[in-house]
Amino acid sequence: MAAIKDPENTLLIETSKGNVVIAMRPDLAPGHVAHIKKLAREGFYDGIVFHRVIEGFMAQTGCPKGLGTGGSKYPNLKAEFNAEPHVRGTCSMARSSMPDSANSQFFICFGDAGFLNKQYTVWGKVIDGMDNVDKIKRGEPVQNPDKMISVKVAADVK
Repeated sequence: MAAIKDPENTLLIETSKGNVVIAMRPDLAPGHVAHIKKLAREGFYDGIVFHRVIEGFMAQTGCPKGLGTGGSKYPNLKAEFNAEPHVRGTCSMARSSMPDSANSQFFICFGDAGFLNKQYTVWGKVIDGMDNVDKIKRGEPVQNPDKMISVKVAADVK
């Protein structure tokens, strides 16, 4: 497993395909990172499926309905678009056509998706387990989808 330099800003995701470790970037998106940590600590993400997974593009999750139409009980987030590129392993927030509509859904890029740059909020990067992200079942919508079994902030894991 990758060395965890900042446990308070590291997300540990156990998926049905294996573990994924994400280094969160509060320097890029402090509001989004704080929101994701709050949801993770409340157990919001536990059991949520990867509902939209497009080969060569990305795996999207975080919808409590499993359809891409839902969010958390909290208000949507103000966009924190930044210059971090959308490349393999990038973790970024999903949103509607409205810039300030991100809530709980996020996606992990399989490859270069530069057309998303500065239009979606990048908040982290996979530092370990990208091979497990690659194994997530594809589909739009996904039939019998893979899921996040548990999502925890590394600082909370003893």
